[in-house]
Amino acid sequence: MREQSLGDWLDSLASGAPAPGGGAVAAMHAAMAAGLVSMVCELTVGRPKYAEHEATMRAVLTEAGDRRREAVELADADAKAFTGVTEAYRLPKGTDEEKAARTAAIQQALVGAAAVPVRTATLAGEILELAMRIRAGANVNVLSDVAVAAVSARAAMQAAAVNVEVNRAAMTDVVARARLEAELASIGDRIAVAEKFIEELA
Repeated sequence: MREQSLGDWLDSLASGAPAPGGGAVAAMHAAMAAGLVSMVCELTVGRPKYAEHEATMRAVLTEAGDRRREAVELADADAKAFTGVTEAYRLPKGTDEEKAARTAAIQQALVGAAAVPVRTATLAGEILELAMRIRAGANVNVLSDVAVAAVSARAAMQAAAVNVEVNRAAMTDVVARARLEAELASIGDRIAVAEKFIEELA
């Protein structure tokens, strides 16, 4: 992702290739949310009117940059994880041994594929918290961008949840399915927090 222009990445997204796909889009929503948080901080620091919030803005600026970079990395990780699933499905299944090995490989790949959107949702929740931290001291001229950051973070969580559920549905491991069900419930709680914050900013 870092080596592509946005236009090239969108062309790849729009192509017939299976990756990048929805999981990468979720991660990019998170990256854009973090970018907006950084922008608001940049437009607030150094202004006498907001001097009492300077320390918070500078701290959040650093954290948002870290989150944005991780989100871009997750976009790449999602594409790789999805490729792992498709490759597992292509394994031979001519004999009982091959079938068993293929099934095991698929299940292992699904666990890996689910882990990426789980982390994406967690990261988006962290970015939402950053947006909430800067709300009170943000430059009033860019408060709408704080709201859009929250909307983008919510979109990242919602999209990630879809991908978690898709992978969970194909799993046979009861323990893994239960763990992901708990993760989905947690993501749902964070989405509700985002929605309330967005309503407050409207």
